[in-house]
Amino acid sequence: MKTLALFLGLLFFAAPTSVYQFKLKSIDGGGLSLAKYHGKKILIVNTASKCGFTKQYKDLETLSEQYKDKLVVVGFPANNFGGQEPGTEQDIKTFCHDNFNVTFPMSGKVSVLGLDIDPLFQYLTTAPNPDFTGDIKWNFEKFLIDENGKLIHRYRSQTTPLDPSITKEL
Repeated sequence: MKTLALFLGLLFFAAPTSVYQFKLKSIDGGGLSLAKYHGKKILIVNTASKCGFTKQYKDLETLSEQYKDKLVVVGFPANNFGGQEPGTEQDIKTFCHDNFNVTFPMSGKVSVLGLDIDPLFQYLTTAPNPDFTGDIKWNFEKFLIDENGKLIHRYRSQTTPLDPSITKEL
């Protein structure tokens, strides 16, 4: 049903031109508007608590603190790969706080792949960028958004948050 709604939406409305056009849910249950970060870069990351890359939360928090004047990191928990994010949103929030002292914004749990893909991730995986398009392959893929809400770079899971390929863009 979600896919049909997305298809009909694309048929009758212009395609999105920035991440600011998507309605999101915060892990706390309220709204999460990426538009409030206009003027800053945004690093969007699909996350999971039981993944080999989960330790990247530490570097994501460091990146968030180190570049807080010009960057916002936003985590998007997803259970699409190996059932590595099975918990509730409260479980995820507690895990992130207790293990990595995560203070950056987190969305509610989303799907980043398949028929129930969240519209934001449908946009991110198809939007032109100098790197690559297509399906997310695993947890902790990263999407760097410019100050105007446009995707400018995409990084696979193996690229750590503090990698110079990311930090040089900040």
